[in-house]
Amino acid sequence: MATRRPRPGTARRIPDPLPPETPKEIVLRWLREGEIRLLGLIPWGSNATFLVALSDGERTGLAVYKPQRGEEPLWDFPHGTLCYREVAAYVVSEALGWGLVPPTVLREQGPYGRGALQLYIDADPEENYFTFREDPALQPVLMRLAAFDLITNNADRKAGHCLRDRNGRIWAIDHGICFHVEPKLRTVIWDYRGQPIPEDILEEIRAFDRRLREDEGLRAELAALLHPAEIAALERRTAALLERPIFPHPGPWRSVPWPMI
Repeated sequence: MATRRPRPGTARRIPDPLPPETPKEIVLRWLREGEIRLLGLIPWGSNATFLVALSDGERTGLAVYKPQRGEEPLWDFPHGTLCYREVAAYVVSEALGWGLVPPTVLREQGPYGRGALQLYIDADPEENYFTFREDPALQPVLMRLAAFDLITNNADRKAGHCLRDRNGRIWAIDHGICFHVEPKLRTVIWDYRGQPIPEDILEEIRAFDRRLREDEGLRAELAALLHPAEIAALERRTAALLERPIFPHPGPWRSVPWPMI
């Protein structure tokens, strides 16, 4: 979900982003209940994406709104499902315990109807995966991001979908075309190909695998967002990764998104 501000002149009275130390529970409630005010269209994506001001009476900040009605039809994903996939990616990220995806909710009543609403990440637009991928301190989180894309079957991991916020934290955005039942992985993160997945990451994936099978609350959350066949495919991908815990090489299909940033 793109988080860059609109071009100059497209929005007025832009508030500051929500402080990064705001507790997650407060952020989620703010996203679910805050009053939405459109600020401007974010013009870089193929689907309609808006920067919005969000206020709940106590705090005002920025969020990114992707309405269902603004989704461009795709030949391989059911029309009108991309906003649900954005939320499902957040649910999976949280279930893994990785906190990669900014807090994201589904809002039924937005300015253009139902859509995904995600916390705006205040990041340097000149930075992306290619500019920070060699930082040794970031390797654990970037490995988790690579594994996350394998699990969710991300068909569009561009470098610009990886953000580093002002505090140095890495975030992953734009997950509208994940969770397909067929192999669709397209990513710029092939740096770890052929390497074993570290044991600490595997243990976290094992815990997620157990939750997928046993946690009725998690299953209910995903069932409200994805088709049963997509949830079954998510389970298969997770199990396959645990059975062969190696970062894969690019496949015979188109394995890198375009544009790459």
